[in-house]
Amino acid sequence: MVALYLAADVMLVTALRDGMNLVAKEYVAARKSGDGVLVLSEFTGAADQLRQALLINPHDIEELKASIVTAATMDSDQARKRMRSLRRQVVSNNVSRWAKEFLESLSQQHTAA
Repeated sequence: MVALYLAADVMLVTALRDGMNLVAKEYVAARKSGDGVLVLSEFTGAADQLRQALLINPHDIEELKASIVTAATMDSDQARKRMRSLRRQVVSNNVSRWAKEFLESLSQQHTAA
C-alpha cells in the first residue's frame, strides 16, 4: 500500500459516512517528502483532525470535480504547507497518545466517582 500512496499525487477519500480514516491517515503518514494532496469526505471521522485536506461533500458532484482539479493543479508550496500540517496531526495524534489520554480520563472518572 505504501508504494501506491507514494505513487499518488492526490488521494481521494469519498466515504459517504464515517470510515476510511486509516486510509487517509496512512496516505499522509507515507508522504514523508511533504508533497501530495488529500481530498477528504467531510463525513469521515478523520475530517475533524485533518482540516488541511480539501474537505468535500461527496454527494455534491460539482464540488467533488472542482476539488479534484484544485488538488491536481495546486501550487507545490501550498500543497507542501498543507501536507506538513496534516503530517503534524497524524504524527502527534498516534495510538500511544490516544491510549494515554484514554487511561487518564478513565482514572479521573474513577477518582470522581
